[in-house]
Amino acid sequence: MANLKEFRVRIASVKSTQRITSAMKMVAAAKLRRAQEEAIAARPYSERMERMLGSLAQSAAASGNAPPLLAGSGKDHTHLLVVMTTDRGLCGGFNGSVGRVTRQKILSLRAEGKEVKLLIVGRKGRGILRAEFGNMIIDTLEDTARPAPRFETAVEIAQRVRTMFEAGEIDVCTIIYNKFISALTQEVTPQQLIPFALPEADASDAADTDTEVAANAAYEYEPDEQEILTDLLPRNLSVQVFRSMLESFASEQGARMTAMDSATRNAGDMINRLTIQYNRTRQAAITTELIEIISGAEAL
Repeated sequence: MANLKEFRVRIASVKSTQRITSAMKMVAAAKLRRAQEEAIAARPYSERMERMLGSLAQSAAASGNAPPLLAGSGKDHTHLLVVMTTDRGLCGGFNGSVGRVTRQKILSLRAEGKEVKLLIVGRKGRGILRAEFGNMIIDTLEDTARPAPRFETAVEIAQRVRTMFEAGEIDVCTIIYNKFISALTQEVTPQQLIPFALPEADASDAADTDTEVAANAAYEYEPDEQEILTDLLPRNLSVQVFRSMLESFASEQGARMTAMDSATRNAGDMINRLTIQYNRTRQAAITTELIEIISGAEAL
């Protein structure tokens, strides 16, 4: 059994850890509020943009003059997975869940005979995937969300993906990120970026009168659909990358706040247990000393 000094050292160490986790929880909570607001505010814009592009894409596809970002390369052999993770840990299962979905996606594509390349955003993702899929990693981007996600960074990532696509290095690009649901819940979401995937009809859209009217309306575009798509598809690529960065950043702060709250409470429980053991050991030592004193006095 540990002596009193060892108990005191352990209690002091756990208290120090508790102060750190409590501070990290408060920092994450402060960042979460703003990150959540930005992620939620970006959703309507990106979703409406996808919807509008989907309407244009259907017309362009029917005419046979679809831009490459919509029509694709004509092949489906080389897939690029853009994996959104964090640069720092201590955020629970945030990175592990993204790693599991990415691994399943890679194995599924390889089973179909596809070639897979990985562009990892965040050093933690590289650490998770390097052991098994190190030869597929083409690059790791770090500090992309410090102190917060910036649209300029999203444009750079999107431009790099476009350059690889135009050079014929990839045929399909999919981004995998954590979508923010709440501070306790994040949903790993794969989203195809290239070629542009037509958005699926949502049940809420069917009940939206404006959406129904828009779906049945006939539009005349100036300039034509192909020219509009040629201009908007690259912008949409940057918007969707930026949205995934905002969602991932908000999810990271929620996961870190939850993990640090749990760690703080666990540290408190451990301090209580160690304090009880310390008091019992101290009482036992005092009792032993009293017995020795009494026994010595009786012996005299």
